[in-house]
Amino acid sequence: QEQLVESGGGLVQTGDSLRLSCAFSGRRFSAYAMGWFRQAPGREREFVAAISWSASHSYYADSVKGRFIVSRDDTINEAYLQMNSLKPEDTAVYYCAAGEYYVGDSGAKYDHWGQGTQVAVSS
Repeated sequence: QEQLVESGGGLVQTGDSLRLSCAFSGRRFSAYAMGWFRQAPGREREFVAAISWSASHSYYADSVKGRFIVSRDDTINEAYLQMNSLKPEDTAVYYCAAGEYYVGDSGAKYDHWGQGTQVAVSS
């Protein structure tokens, strides 16, 4: 059974950086595209970024484009979200997700999810 565990969240100030990690266990990591989503209090879950199999393509929400970078390391079964120039509106629980046949912004099409890691950005 595939499992995803996020880490790296925390409390930072506006303009700071954080790197989130998503550790994957189970079947072959390279068989999955990886997505990052977030959910702020009182709001729906929203797409943040995604990276395809073999890291050939990456996708970003307009709100994070130019500030966040998604990556993956198939040798150690991890995906990452480097978050730079953080803003208070980036405050949310961040989730990673694995999609065997899909990469993109639709959370419903991902197969496995982590439990989330909290990111809080103070002004």
